[in-house]
Amino acid sequence: MSIKNNFCDLAFEPINGLFPYQPGKPIDELQRELGLDNIIKLASNENPLGPSERVKKAIQNSLNDISMYPDGNGFYLKKALSEKLGVNADMITLGNGSNDVLDVIARVFLSMGRECIYSEYSFVVYSIATQSVGATARVAKARLPDELDAYGHDLEAMGKLVSEKTSVIFIANPNNPTGTWIEPDQLEQFIKKIPKHIIVVLDEAYCEYLEQQNVVDTTRWLQRYPNLIITRTFSKAYGLAGLRIGYAVSHPDIADLLNRVRHPFNVNSLGLVAAEAALQDDAYIDKSRELNKQGLQQLASGFEKLALSYIPSAGNFISLNVGEKAADIYTKLLHEAVIVRPIAGYNMPDYLRVSVGLAEENEVLLSALKKVI
Repeated sequence: MSIKNNFCDLAFEPINGLFPYQPGKPIDELQRELGLDNIIKLASNENPLGPSERVKKAIQNSLNDISMYPDGNGFYLKKALSEKLGVNADMITLGNGSNDVLDVIARVFLSMGRECIYSEYSFVVYSIATQSVGATARVAKARLPDELDAYGHDLEAMGKLVSEKTSVIFIANPNNPTGTWIEPDQLEQFIKKIPKHIIVVLDEAYCEYLEQQNVVDTTRWLQRYPNLIITRTFSKAYGLAGLRIGYAVSHPDIADLLNRVRHPFNVNSLGLVAAEAALQDDAYIDKSRELNKQGLQQLASGFEKLALSYIPSAGNFISLNVGEKAADIYTKLLHEAVIVRPIAGYNMPDYLRVSVGLAEENEVLLSALKKVI
């Protein structure tokens, strides 16, 4: 028996069936591989504006403090979030990105013998977090391609999977990688029917990109549904993906449990001050939202001219159907110095996910697509 197999035998058995999360290809990696310059990355749903000037100034003013441990409780960021959201600070849990918070939720509320429910084509971290603690995933079929809200969550199908073993339900709204979005009334009706001993996680990583007429403040729902956890991030619309900071808002008793399990100092000092500064910069968020709206329209129009179908998106990305040669087209785009995201790992082998970039970046992508298809 090989050493590798011996180590696998030592591991918690469900871990052996996991595969590492595959992020979007970094720019410098493609530079090393192909020797290309002027690479455009539209793969990881990052904000193409970069960090705001207010954020950069806050980071610059805090550089002398990086030899010291950060505030492990995140007092000032929690205070800023509390004021912004109108919730008590003891309802907030900070994380190393919202991924970290999702993992903490799984470690607190899932284990062997318990079940978790999420939708087909939903964020891969739900699967990883569930399997890593030995719980069983129950995956509800998504809406069919010819249905309204194609590829989106089928809440009725998810409800039918609830059993006495169900402990957690994950719902992404908007969803990654499909970009689909659930109407608030429909979503609340679903949550209302879920037994109070089952945790419902509402993952709102892309909520800042929603059209304002569609926005409902789901933190107000916490008063009616104490089993609800809302997770959000500073990685997308706030432009802080490299600093890895997210948070959850929940009933104080749930937050207390999550804070018992999260790692100490899981949010770094620069991330804390950057997030606090970003939270006050409404003009930056408005600009990001408008840029994204225009970018979605630009990409959708371009795809239509190329006779490519796509899934209408409420996020800062679009998944488009390029057919059975999606992997080949992805590789050809790399040689054109454009990085997008193949999503075969989501059981969508014919699709590529394209993040919204600056107008000129979107145009380069569309030109490259026209060349390689």
